Amino acid sequence: MRLPELLAPAGDFEKLRTAIHYGADAVYLGDSRFSLRGKAGNFNDEELETAVAYAHERGVRAYVTANILAHNRDIGLAKEHCAVLRRIRPDAVIVSDPGLMELFRTNLPEINIHISTQANITNVEAARFWQRFGAKRLILSRELTVDEIREIRQGVDIELEVFVHGAICISYSGRCYESVAQTQGFQ
Repeated sequence: MRLPELLAPAGDFEKLRTAIHYGADAVYLGDSRFSLRGKAGNFNDEELETAVAYAHERGVRAYVTANILAHNRDIGLAKEHCAVLRRIRPDAVIVSDPGLMELFRTNLPEINIHISTQANITNVEAARFWQRFGAKRLILSRELTVDEIREIRQGVDIELEVFVHGAICISYSGRCYESVAQTQGFQ
């Protein structure tokens, strides 16, 4: 049996250093244009390149988030982002939008695609869909029970990722009203 991967968020360079210092096997990071962690600090293209290199130099995998639900206005920027990703060579790109997945899969076939928890994978058929579409890993919805995770595991032959700690969400993934209230207050 393979050991689990300890994956930690790296919303800025200090958090990246801390995660690596305390033993993360991998980190996920992004920029405000494509990451749903808009308040996390994030990185510009140059900082992203430095951060991925920093992780790789220390034997840590780096996954770049592009998990927004893209609008038409985002597609041109995403195509430009492909050149950045090709240059910095992250270990994977994390997406939730089928259009962005297709764009990255077509333009960056050498980079693995992980499907974000924001895609709300809650059943084996959704898992099979993303597997057929070419995903390397599925990040399952936080709301699943251990039995539901086991059922999905038995139904697909693909890497699965689950959250064991994280956002305090009221409702389903991506609609984290309680976290916002605690960190920013109601406005």
